[in-house]
Amino acid sequence: PSIVNNIQELADRVIELSEYRASLAEYLRNRMMTIAPNLTHMVGELVGARLISHAGSLMNLAKQPASTVQILGAEKALFRALKTKKATPKYGLIYHASLVGQSAPKNKGKISRVLAAKLALCSRVDALADNAEGPQLAESTKDYVERRLMTIEGQGEGRPLFAKKTEKVAKRKADTATGTAEYNAAADNVDPEEEQPKKKKKKTAEAEEAP
Repeated sequence: PSIVNNIQELADRVIELSEYRASLAEYLRNRMMTIAPNLTHMVGELVGARLISHAGSLMNLAKQPASTVQILGAEKALFRALKTKKATPKYGLIYHASLVGQSAPKNKGKISRVLAAKLALCSRVDALADNAEGPQLAESTKDYVERRLMTIEGQGEGRPLFAKKTEKVAKRKADTATGTAEYNAAADNVDPEEEQPKKKKKKTAEAEEAP
């Protein structure tokens, strides 16, 4: 019976802790939506609270440039990389944001840079704007970051950057490899009228040099 009672007490304790955690999450969500609605809309209340906590306050976070917001939380890795002359980290706490998590590993650095720029702007609006009503700025900026993510990864309506140029280069290489590329004979033609001014200038210079 004692074992059953211990198991029952442990189960009750786990339930209490789960309910307490849910209440803390709800409290954090409400507080973050009140203090920093734009920041919360961009990265969520948990990542936003971690950024504010690491910076010291919302005002201190608003004073940071986007490059600092991007690697906020990875200071040890940054100084280690600078000391050993290796690659610096591309992201810190914003790695846990959903926008960064859903991107491909090779694109996480680019998305982190774009997201950090928008987070710096949102934090300044939250800290300094008067009578800010809801995450109005974050709604448009988050759409921009999502479109940017689609553009980088070439999904949906977004196309990779320089897609037209890449297609032209690929077509030219394919034509050259298969031998279907035509020789442009017009490029060999030289217009004699264009050469005449040069010859005249040369003759004029020789005439001036002669005694």
